[in-house]
Amino acid sequence: MQLSENGLKNRQEWLDKGYQLPEFDREAVKAKTKETPEWIHFGAGNIFRAFQANLLQGLLNKGECETGLIVAEGFDYEIIEKMYLPHDSYSVLATLKVDGTVEKTVVGSIVESLTLDPENTADFSRLKEVFTADSLKMASFTITEKGYSLVNGKGETLPAVEEDFKKGPEQATSYIGKVAALLYTRYQAGAKPVAMVSMDNCSHNGDKLYAAISTFANEWAKNGVAEAGFVDYINDKTKVGFPWSMIDKITPRPDANVEKILADDGLEELEPVITSKKTYVAPFVNAEECQYLVIEDAFPNGKINLTPGGVIYTTRENVDRVEKMKVCTCLNPLHTSLAVFGCLLGYERIYEEMRDPVLKKMVETIGYKEGLPVVVKQDLLDPEQFIGEVINVRLPNPFMPDTPQRIATDTSQKLAIRFGGTISAYAAADDKDVKSLKLIPLVLAGWLRYLMAIDDSGKAFELSPDPQLTTVCPYVQDIKLGEIDGAEAKAKAKAEPILKRTDIFGVDLYEIGLADTVIGYFKELIAGPGAVKATLEKYVL
Repeated sequence: MQLSENGLKNRQEWLDKGYQLPEFDREAVKAKTKETPEWIHFGAGNIFRAFQANLLQGLLNKGECETGLIVAEGFDYEIIEKMYLPHDSYSVLATLKVDGTVEKTVVGSIVESLTLDPENTADFSRLKEVFTADSLKMASFTITEKGYSLVNGKGETLPAVEEDFKKGPEQATSYIGKVAALLYTRYQAGAKPVAMVSMDNCSHNGDKLYAAISTFANEWAKNGVAEAGFVDYINDKTKVGFPWSMIDKITPRPDANVEKILADDGLEELEPVITSKKTYVAPFVNAEECQYLVIEDAFPNGKINLTPGGVIYTTRENVDRVEKMKVCTCLNPLHTSLAVFGCLLGYERIYEEMRDPVLKKMVETIGYKEGLPVVVKQDLLDPEQFIGEVINVRLPNPFMPDTPQRIATDTSQKLAIRFGGTISAYAAADDKDVKSLKLIPLVLAGWLRYLMAIDDSGKAFELSPDPQLTTVCPYVQDIKLGEIDGAEAKAKAKAEPILKRTDIFGVDLYEIGLADTVIGYFKELIAGPGAVKATLEKYVL
């Protein structure tokens, strides 16, 4: 069994092995998409294949949509070259259910796979065609939160971005620069309307995309390398929409156990590829069954009807409330808490952590007791029900191979959103005391302990990738495990600068009144081997 156009001609063989197959005329959809593209997506990673691509496939199967997806990868071209093209843009989605069953789906809704590479003239010319098409309604993104940043960890403009500002859209090489160049092409073609929709898992994601693209527009106009009207176009909500969205679906890196299941079926060429940019990709993705996508209804050229697939279109206010519910309370803070302490305690799977009564109690307390009281209510998703599903169904799913190490990636970029909002809400509330928060400060102290890159047994471990590591690790590099005498004074002296950083924590922990609590916890966490476990037991149980 080969995952390709030719290999799928023997449909019965796949059906006999339990695979759900595309039920639409792919050639007709491909031709329609070529002629009148409606949806292009940037970011060819696992979440896209597991969620957006499978979502559209369901609608194509039901005849709810007529055009397929175009995907463009602007960071790691090898994903397209080594995984998408050899498989004719097909992939296998393994949905890992709580009861242990695996639902296997061949996803074929992606009908064009392109590199966002100006040197690949064929691909880039096609991208320009797509962006000048009257039919284009949405360009969506899953490029991670840091993909929208135009600066490095020190706040300095990235060299490639600086060059793009000077050279203009025709010579753009940075990711957002290339996207802005395509949007400029749409502007030049008649200022045609379109929605630019970030679907990344970060707060107010549409604003992050807008800020990045508008910066390019302003710099290009200022430098005389683009028309001033492009700035007006970007700022005209009747022309370009930048909706907020909330997305939720856990999609771990492809797992060897899933690979074996597919290999036992007879599926060939399943070997994952690690690209030169260290991206880990395979012909299949594995993901949980639960998923949510809520999008602000701000589509100047009309929206694709994704509602039958479970997508909720609503107001910006409701997206904000749902997003804060998930990102600041009901899922992401719990994930980050488990990631930090999972790395320190030597866990390799999230579901294994949920079998630890101390860690389970920790996330229950952070979610129900510390977070839920300040959640802003909305009518779309019930917060208590949502968090119950997370704690009792999603995180403990033993068939989900998600790791604390994966979730610990870019933690410095996440703390402000995942905990800063709750801390600020307590500080602003008349009927609440910010100093009543106990376990959220413990997680922040745990992150400082994590930065030492020494686990609870005293062994060194590798920190997950994070753009701030070079600036935050030095704060703790001279602190030794088991160093008791003068530890609190030393920790306070070392940690004070970082605890004041609102860009990391969302608040100045000294101003808010939690710095001493964090430092006190940190002192206990560095008491020696076993101190992390002992400290958790002391304050959680």
